[in-house]
Amino acid sequence: MINQLPPLALWAHFIEFCAIPRPSKHEKAIVSYIRKQGEKYHAIVEQDEAGNILLRVSGSEGYETAPITALQCHVDMVAQANSDSTHDFTKDPLQLQLMDGWLTANGTTLGADNGIGCAAMLALLTDDSIIHGPLELLFTVDEEAGMGGAFGLQPGWLKAQQLLNLDTEEEGEIYIGCAGGVDINSTMELQWQKGHGTFVVTIQHKFKKN
Repeated sequence: MINQLPPLALWAHFIEFCAIPRPSKHEKAIVSYIRKQGEKYHAIVEQDEAGNILLRVSGSEGYETAPITALQCHVDMVAQANSDSTHDFTKDPLQLQLMDGWLTANGTTLGADNGIGCAAMLALLTDDSIIHGPLELLFTVDEEAGMGGAFGLQPGWLKAQQLLNLDTEEEGEIYIGCAGGVDINSTMELQWQKGHGTFVVTIQHKFKKN
């Protein structure tokens, strides 16, 4: 059963995401779900004029004064179905199925882009076993139809000095920035050294105006 897959909190939220229609421009219901989760677990819930929603989450006991970390995902999904499907993305929940160890949706896109990232963020909010510092959980709208939420983000809204965007798909690769802005392909030779569990990646790039 999908609801028994570990980690339980992550998959529980992803199942809820799949049950709530959320194509681009139709994110009201999923934003309402996120708001209710934030209020239930005592986060400070804010929303900007573009429709983006932000949950400010206190740090775990002993980590209340740690630096704030912002996490960001988009709530909408690509709404594409097989030619013989009658699925209505504005009304119908996705039909999940496990096939050969893979989670898919019957006849439609799964919406793991970026539903699984959103589920991971909500798991940080609702699972007390996860130790973390203060968090800003930013859920943006309208990504798949033109980055409307990101472009309309309220200036100065985030207080964190570091932001992790969870909209990625290649394991073992580091992304700087987010799709839809500027694409830069860089190749660098790295010298690896044994560490102590913590590392810092610093990349500097100068843009030349045309």
